[in-house]
Amino acid sequence: MSIAAPSADQMLAPPAAWYLPVGRECEVFRHAMTAGLPLMVKGPTGCGKTRFIQHMAETLQRPLITVSCNEDTSATDLLGRHLLIAGETRWSDGPVTRAVRSGAILYLDEIAEARADALVVIHSLSDHRRELFLDRTGEKLTAPTEFMLIVSYNPGYQRSLRELKPSTRQRFIALNFDYPTEDQEITIVSTESAVETSVAKHLVQIARKVRHLTELSVMESVSTRLLVAAGKLIVAGVPPRLACLTAIAEPLTDDSDARQAIRQVIDLTI
Repeated sequence: MSIAAPSADQMLAPPAAWYLPVGRECEVFRHAMTAGLPLMVKGPTGCGKTRFIQHMAETLQRPLITVSCNEDTSATDLLGRHLLIAGETRWSDGPVTRAVRSGAILYLDEIAEARADALVVIHSLSDHRRELFLDRTGEKLTAPTEFMLIVSYNPGYQRSLRELKPSTRQRFIALNFDYPTEDQEITIVSTESAVETSVAKHLVQIARKVRHLTELSVMESVSTRLLVAAGKLIVAGVPPRLACLTAIAEPLTDDSDARQAIRQVIDLTI
């Protein structure tokens, strides 16, 4: 049996970012892109939202422009601004404008953190118009069919800070992400960190126990991302308990009682 040699494109194309589907999210993503629908991904920190977007962009061989939003993110930051370059005033596109012009996938991470004027910018991109208005240049850009708008949102975290308005939420279809099942999380941790499966199982057990300690004064619980970090430290030679303290307990909280409770879980599990 002969095997055809890979094409030049296949040889040059890097493998897509590894991602373990936990449902039909990949199918929904493809259909949303085909239909020109904006997408919202919801879920706790470190559960795989950003990795999923990266995986789909690379799988579909589409350019990805990511913006990590914060309380200072303004409409100007997203659209662009006039800059003084070599003694001349020139317009410089922001990430949203670049994504629309190039037909890229635009990912606005933690969109609820952005300022209100920044949220208004995406309204015309997230409805039937699929248009972007640049007041400072007088341009109106129509997004090409390849363009896709994606935002992420952490409902649990945002309840204590900012909420997305219903008028914004209802412009998107939505995928809800949560921590994987135990078996899925073991696979993710062992694959991502290269730690032995038996050790990954203990790390996941720690996470699941801590997630059930509802009395802890922490805003976020143990993410899969932290478990991967602990696994990488262990592979690098750090003693397992120290790796867990450094990668799990310390990043989660500064509260001494909460840290002690997490440390007890670690000592009893690994």
